[in-house]
Amino acid sequence: MKFSNKRLSQTITQLCLIKEIDHIVISPGSRNAPLTIGFTEHPSFTCYSIVDERCAAFFALGIAQQIKRPVALVCTSGSALLNYYPALAEAFYSDIPLVVISADRPEKLVEIGDGQTIRQENVFSNHILYSANCKDGDEFQLKNETKINIALNTAIELQGPVHINAPFDEPLYEKADDLLVRPQHVPARTMESVEPDFKKLAGIWNKSSRKLILTGTLAPSEIDTEITAQLAEYNDLLVFTEATSNWHHPNFIPAIDQLITSLNGEEFEALQPDLLITFGGMVISKRVKAFLRKYKPKHHWHINKKKAYDTYFSLSEHVRMDPNLFFRKLLPFLQPNDSNYQSSCLQKRQFRLDKHVDYLQRVAYSDLRVYDEVFRSIPKGYQLQLANSATVRYAQLFEIKNKPDVFCNRGTSGIDGSTSTAVGAAVGSGKPVVFVTGDLSFFYDSNALWNRYLPNNLRIIVVNNSGGGIFRILPGAKYAEHFKTYFETSHTLNAASLCEMYNLVYTAVTDETALKKELSTFYSESNRPKLLEIFTPSEINDQVLLDYFEFIR
Repeated sequence: MKFSNKRLSQTITQLCLIKEIDHIVISPGSRNAPLTIGFTEHPSFTCYSIVDERCAAFFALGIAQQIKRPVALVCTSGSALLNYYPALAEAFYSDIPLVVISADRPEKLVEIGDGQTIRQENVFSNHILYSANCKDGDEFQLKNETKINIALNTAIELQGPVHINAPFDEPLYEKADDLLVRPQHVPARTMESVEPDFKKLAGIWNKSSRKLILTGTLAPSEIDTEITAQLAEYNDLLVFTEATSNWHHPNFIPAIDQLITSLNGEEFEALQPDLLITFGGMVISKRVKAFLRKYKPKHHWHINKKKAYDTYFSLSEHVRMDPNLFFRKLLPFLQPNDSNYQSSCLQKRQFRLDKHVDYLQRVAYSDLRVYDEVFRSIPKGYQLQLANSATVRYAQLFEIKNKPDVFCNRGTSGIDGSTSTAVGAAVGSGKPVVFVTGDLSFFYDSNALWNRYLPNNLRIIVVNNSGGGIFRILPGAKYAEHFKTYFETSHTLNAASLCEMYNLVYTAVTDETALKKELSTFYSESNRPKLLEIFTPSEINDQVLLDYFEFIR
């Protein structure tokens, strides 16, 4: 085993090793050669080589999403680093730990007109938890050790992105037979809970006849089954979940938009909660945000150790605890309340579900019918990765068969990087993964397929409606001047050539009969990943969806 002869490289790699940051995604370059040598020469690191830095960062994000430990990214100097930014912003808002390690020129070569140099220090300052700006030279060894320890511990403790900027002078490729440094390891700590006044909170709960729990993104099985069962028994408590909440119970309402889109003012007033409790990541439904901002709760508690957003402009309590611990401590103080808040909403929900089934039996072949077939086709044991925009919003309308673990990049809600994240998640989880995406999101991130790590049990479903179909649904958008060019971005592309280039099994369908037939064998074992492209009629998709909400009133 060899080491780079750069002390800074050895310090970074050894501290990553000690802290079990052992998945390293490297984008090829020259200035980062000392880091590449340090990571690839050691057998304890699992290294990946991905050329496109933007794809590399989302690939790393997908791995970190699954293993719940930091994944390191390594790149050369200059603009390469900037391509990490979209994934870093997603990690920042989704609480996913990434460690960016950027090689840099020595300080003397920055801002003098030397090639491949930019101002790399603090370049992610608005979307980073910590920036370790290291210095080149043995005299900075102790200071560099301190900064690197802080950076890596911050990623572990606060579950988010950090940046280590590492300048290296030439020569870059020289190796050493032994370590020149033995960096001091400062262990990471566990983020402590801060207990609120439970008697005070219980008093507010017990006086509130209408309580609403709204959850955003949650990890699978994050909430204990015992707590789930207890909460579901309170008839004065309503629980709204989303596709990405991964939290299920027959008394919970998963399709929020399905329930509330058709409510009138009097019904909204009846739904208005006295107490709103939120936890989890970002909420997808724009309608529930609009509802809670207009019909504000008297109290809003957000449960999260790290942060609390005032999304509904009514935040009254930030509970810095894990939700399971919070409810375990609160439940003994709670009293039942005579209310039909839950049961009345569940009746409305059942009515909407019956109408939902009726409408799907009547409606023409369209995006809505396609997503219904797709979400009913997913076998047990598969993980579901969703692209943003229309895909994740359609997922909100269906109870997905077999309740797969569901993931989506909802931190910033961008379409960039969804495919790369799904590929990284498939690698990181080791599970079969189906990724469902729209055409624009897929083509935008097509370089995600440009790597050697695509598992054979990866399945990709592209719903191709020839453009950004979601814009047709937005009020007034499709009547805007130059709509097709600058909003919908109409196109005639298909994924066939990409699949041929990247060695995926490709199939295309254009009608419901062919779709059902293809889905019946799509998940069968294969010696290559598979991609199914489903073409839908862009001219009617928006009207079908608008008519859906009218029909289920």
